[in-house]
Amino acid sequence: MRGDSGRKRRTVITLACIVVGMIGLSFAAVPFYQAYCRITGYGGTPKTASAIPDKTYDRMVRIRFNSDVATDLPWTFKPEQLSVDVKVGESKLIFYRAENRSDKPVTGMAVFNVTPDKVGEYFTKVQCFCFSEQTLQPGQVVDMPVSFFIDPAFMQDSNMKDVTSITLSYTFYNQTPKAADKTAVLE
Repeated sequence: MRGDSGRKRRTVITLACIVVGMIGLSFAAVPFYQAYCRITGYGGTPKTASAIPDKTYDRMVRIRFNSDVATDLPWTFKPEQLSVDVKVGESKLIFYRAENRSDKPVTGMAVFNVTPDKVGEYFTKVQCFCFSEQTLQPGQVVDMPVSFFIDPAFMQDSNMKDVTSITLSYTFYNQTPKAADKTAVLE
């Protein structure tokens, strides 16, 4: 009889450990997936670079810019130009403009991607406001830079022959802690 209760206890503990482990893995999966996408360009996630290529090609690609703002973020956010034409390997600097329309400081974070998805591994950012949270003071207007290029390896990929335009899209989400969250921290 005692042996049965010991086995049941071990089984319950084992199952509890499995459940806790699965929950832990589910939370860890998001940052691992995001890092994987940033490194590989998977799913239209642009890569990042610290250096600009030293070779450009005559092939032109039109880059279109899109912007969205989550409904709970009191900002306007728009590209300062709707598109630019860029040579493969050429570095470009463009700006998005954001304005905090509220009477309080608000922090936002941009999530980005490019379409078509297959060009994600070749669309490379050197500098971007999307790399970190942005805090705007009440009524503040800022120009947010994005420096990018299309990796010259794009030219050697036969799957890119049909690509004449790329869309760079950002969505800003509110990262400002809610008043209830602040109260819970103080308790």
